[in-house]
Amino acid sequence: MSRPNILFISLDTVRADVAYSGRFPTIERIRQGGTTFLETISSCPLTPVSHATVFTGLQPPRHGIRHLMREQLRTDVPTLAERLRDAGYATGAVVSCPGLNKWYGIDRGFDFYDDEIPLLPDGRDPLTVNDVKMRGLALKRAPLVAERALRWAAEQTGPFFLFAHFFDAHWPYEPPEDVGVPVGNPYEGEIAYSDHYLGTLLDGLERLGHDPATTLTVCFSDHGEDLGGAYPNDHAGERGHPYEEGHGCLLFDATQRVPLMISGPGVPRGVEHTEQVRLVDIMPTTLDLLGADAPASDGESLGPMLRTGTGSDRAAYCETYFPEEKRAAGGFPDLLALAAVRVADKTGRRKLIWRPASTEVDVYNLVTDPLEVAPERLVTPPGRLGDAAPPPQT
Repeated sequence: MSRPNILFISLDTVRADVAYSGRFPTIERIRQGGTTFLETISSCPLTPVSHATVFTGLQPPRHGIRHLMREQLRTDVPTLAERLRDAGYATGAVVSCPGLNKWYGIDRGFDFYDDEIPLLPDGRDPLTVNDVKMRGLALKRAPLVAERALRWAAEQTGPFFLFAHFFDAHWPYEPPEDVGVPVGNPYEGEIAYSDHYLGTLLDGLERLGHDPATTLTVCFSDHGEDLGGAYPNDHAGERGHPYEEGHGCLLFDATQRVPLMISGPGVPRGVEHTEQVRLVDIMPTTLDLLGADAPASDGESLGPMLRTGTGSDRAAYCETYFPEEKRAAGGFPDLLALAAVRVADKTGRRKLIWRPASTEVDVYNLVTDPLEVAPERLVTPPGRLGDAAPPPQT
């Protein structure tokens, strides 16, 4: 296995359309230095579920985390950090929200895992609060993420795998400072703030002697955000879904289409791909680019696409079981889990959304209905739809 340093950057809660707006200097810097996947789909609009998919290459039914606060990562599932540590990498992570607390098991394989965050303003432990908005009040801010990540990197004398997680774009959208980037709303202000300190991290790594051209960098978001009317494709609040508070309950593109950028050795610079890919492809891609064998997974390496410049669309599975937790908390007795598949064929892109217990499926034509407001409702035979991800690709 070749041994470049590896940097994973998670820009939590960042929508693809906003990330790719051209406003954010560090994101543009990463894009210019590597390859951007414009149509990347997340497996779930919840932080622990989506990150578990990134670090295992498995969809939620197989890695075991499906709700916000019920499950931990299956102990028999290998993680990317474990694979890299076994290959001789030092492994370190600085994470900044309750959804990546060690309790979930996503820390497995990391020698260093900084998940320190403050209590909620009322003194409660945020890990005990089943409210995606309220959890946004307990975070490690971007400057501290950059500082602690750089401190750990400075201590390394050999190849390392560093995971830096920025949570600032999450509600309540109160950027602590103006970093001089024109933005349209406070949510974008938070992204600009994260982007600024991400630049601090990248600059610091360069000062430590880590050339970005020889560092395999993967920058992504775990899910997007529905702001209830700030963007044309929002669905939350008065847009028809009052129970959706940013993310967690719906599977529209506002939360499921996310940024993904890869740069480093063997990765073309300044290239964009419009083929549909998935976050579940990240682990097999990383191991492929390192020349290592990947375990069987639900993902497929993007390496051939990076090497040849061409590829094909991949069916993308999504699910959310957070509606069950929301229903149990009271106020919305009709909420049920959702599953979806986003597909492409010669006639364009479509998304199918259904309740696993139902025979009804809503089909959205994403070419003629990009805002996902006019579905065709189909009825399938009992058992045709269900609680299952697509079969693994090997």
